[in-house]
Amino acid sequence: MTILQVASLLIVLAGAFGAINYLFLKLPSSIGILVVALLASLSVMGVDALFPALGAADEIQKIVRDIEFSDALLEGMLGLLLFAGALHVKLTDLRQQAWVVLLMATLGVAISTAIVGYGFSWITGAPLIIALVFGAIITPTDPVAVLGVLREANLRKSLETKIAGESLFNDGVAYVVFLILVGIAFPSGEHHAEGAVGAIKLFVQEAIGGAILGAILGYLVFQIMKRIDDYALEVLLSLGLAFGGYQLAVYLHMSGPIMAVVAGLFIGDVGIKYGMSEQTRTYLNKFWELIDEILNAILFLLIGIEVFAVTFDINAIWGGIMCIALALFARAAAVTIPLLLLKPFRTFTSDVIPIMTWGGLKGGISVALALTLPDSEWKPIILAATYMVVIFSIIVQGLTIAPLANRLGRAPDLL
Repeated sequence: MTILQVASLLIVLAGAFGAINYLFLKLPSSIGILVVALLASLSVMGVDALFPALGAADEIQKIVRDIEFSDALLEGMLGLLLFAGALHVKLTDLRQQAWVVLLMATLGVAISTAIVGYGFSWITGAPLIIALVFGAIITPTDPVAVLGVLREANLRKSLETKIAGESLFNDGVAYVVFLILVGIAFPSGEHHAEGAVGAIKLFVQEAIGGAILGAILGYLVFQIMKRIDDYALEVLLSLGLAFGGYQLAVYLHMSGPIMAVVAGLFIGDVGIKYGMSEQTRTYLNKFWELIDEILNAILFLLIGIEVFAVTFDINAIWGGIMCIALALFARAAAVTIPLLLLKPFRTFTSDVIPIMTWGGLKGGISVALALTLPDSEWKPIILAATYMVVIFSIIVQGLTIAPLANRLGRAPDLL
């Protein structure tokens, strides 16, 4: 299938599944599309098992492979989604939670990667370095899933900023950690890092370089916007920043996700305050809200149909169930330890740890990273475990985070 045919099919399916959810399931939009897509995929697989002569599953599997989920997300949609998410996080709010976000996006990522890695090695017998790669895959909280759920959960501002800010940055950091670990685990691969010095250089180039590039590009676009009063052109400039900046970061071997977040934060705060008319602000916000909703729908549709790319057997299923518990334990540790370190200097309400733990949703980024792994004997079980963790996270955690917040009483807003 051509790119245009694939894009047309995805848009049609996203619209159709969204309508089914709206009329019958009435779940939050993105989660509902994922559920309908997953049920439709499993139904096709069931029919194919009963009537193998039809070959329906094989045909759909070919289409799913043609879509190339990893490339579509990591090199196409992710920059736009992160930019759109960052536009709505204000720098003033983020500064108040800066230490929480910083520790959770660095120390928290390291803690979660280590716990999941050692646990996965114990569960499956995988070599530790391969298991740590899985830890880096399953550690990032997906900002797309998280920000979508936050809109439904109606959390208080300080807690929402902690979760949103962390999710926007920790996926970029975890992606860099993933590249380093993959380079060590598969030394003949594209991202080979020679020893500790090479790993440090790669981290600095990817993470710090991506942040600097995002700030520079965001500032340059802001300076142009200040001199223009044409809402259509300014929206086009923001789109070029998100699309072109991400591709430039990838070309320069810098972190595209971190670039998109920093640029989005700059335009969403400084740019909107000082570089746009009221009309431009309205059009820009509506445009990126629409982009966010459409790409969210397509992404969650893709996650639902990616079940065709996963090989399940009894060992993979049991391993996946154990990995769900392991990922939750690692997430709890990644939240608790940084907050305990800050406790002498800050006051946190009792609901912060449970809500941030349960609200740390995994998503398409984890699936995409698992699909990019070089072929090996461990890739099928890593992919199966990743997929099960992501599905559990989005459906179970995503549908229960708002009731959890309500049950915990929405404690008063504290810094």
